[in-house]
Amino acid sequence: MALIYPPRLSLAQLPTPLTPLDRLSKKLGGPRIWLKRDDQTGSAVSGNKIRKLEFSLAQALEQGCDTIITCGGVQSNHCRTTAILCASLGLKCHLVLRGSAPESNDSVDGNLFLDYLAGAQISYYRPAQYQSHQHSIMLEWEQHYLQTGAKPFSIPTGASNGTGLWGYIAASEELAADFSQHGIAPGHIVSATGSGGTQAGLVAGNALFDLKTKVWGINVCDDEAYFVNKVRADLRQWQKMYEQSLDVETLPINVIDGYVAPGYARASAEVFATIAEVAALEGVIFDPVYTGKAFNGLIDQIQKGRFEDSEDIVFIHTGGLFGLFPQREQLSLGH
Repeated sequence: MALIYPPRLSLAQLPTPLTPLDRLSKKLGGPRIWLKRDDQTGSAVSGNKIRKLEFSLAQALEQGCDTIITCGGVQSNHCRTTAILCASLGLKCHLVLRGSAPESNDSVDGNLFLDYLAGAQISYYRPAQYQSHQHSIMLEWEQHYLQTGAKPFSIPTGASNGTGLWGYIAASEELAADFSQHGIAPGHIVSATGSGGTQAGLVAGNALFDLKTKVWGINVCDDEAYFVNKVRADLRQWQKMYEQSLDVETLPINVIDGYVAPGYARASAEVFATIAEVAALEGVIFDPVYTGKAFNGLIDQIQKGRFEDSEDIVFIHTGGLFGLFPQREQLSLGH
């Protein structure tokens, strides 16, 4: 019986390609690396967040909401995608951002530049205040809009909750078709994990579509224990909200820790070297916040032999191109 999905908007350019990195794979001498090119889900809305927002925004519209409130870092891919999609759907967008407001227009760059261009209203909060009061801040803005007669709808960081989880369940169905088309049986699927929703969807989708792979998240913030708990919580919420029979308590949650380096949105020189190498060798652009950091970890793990039991592995390219521009000075480029 086919899986029944909840209401969904058609916003992303799907299916995205699954393509091999043959030159890099040969250089590394490990398994053949395939990229699920979710950096090609759109142009300004490129990346993994649009998959989740197809379901989250459908829920908002179904409830008759006209104002979307969401949150993230100053260079959040999720916030940028939400702002642009809200503009395309005629919805007001309010972004609650962790960090400082830019000192001038000249310092507005990357995702934040596109947030403003899409007409989003933006409120900035100091990191400590954001971390300790995020929930109450979101509630305060909800109450503000209710008092003005608007109908607000809040979406959590990264759209990572029981609803957004459907995005990567659907992506897993695509992957099943990809594997059949290319005649491969990858032993592992790897992605960056920053808010947990992509990994949770892949874990559920792996089971629902019998992909017979091992799903790994390489955390770009926090630690392994945090993401094991967060992914499990998202799975439980999804199961409860949609009355799913899948036993989420027995699903394995695998996190490869040790690549957070200086912290969230901060990358080591090694990560920037990997970004430059893959761009020059394969024409693939990663970012220093998510994909570059996770892919650098993947290369290290290949060299340490973690994936030697498989001829093929898949890396989910979750996008993030715009986050590279504000950190361009970290790249050693030839002139």
